[in-house]
Amino acid sequence: MARVVVDVMLKPEILDPQGQAVQRALPRLGFEGIADVRQGKRFELEVEGPVDEAALARIHEMAETFLANTVIEDFVVKVEEPAVAGESK
Repeated sequence: MARVVVDVMLKPEILDPQGQAVQRALPRLGFEGIADVRQGKRFELEVEGPVDEAALARIHEMAETFLANTVIEDFVVKVEEPAVAGESK
């Protein structure tokens, strides 16, 4: 099985109150030097069969119609390499 990841983020011009809250909290927690924080969503899809152009087109359609609100969010679809046994992230 292959893994396809869909990352969904608010468009840059859309206010991100969750990201702003995290950004304001970081210095109080001792984490300095972070200029901006944006919060998003990540979907990991385990795909049966090959991830060919047709499969990617269907996933792109899924992301556009179901996973992301394209009025206020952008998304990126990418295929992840299979993890090697014993490898940690």
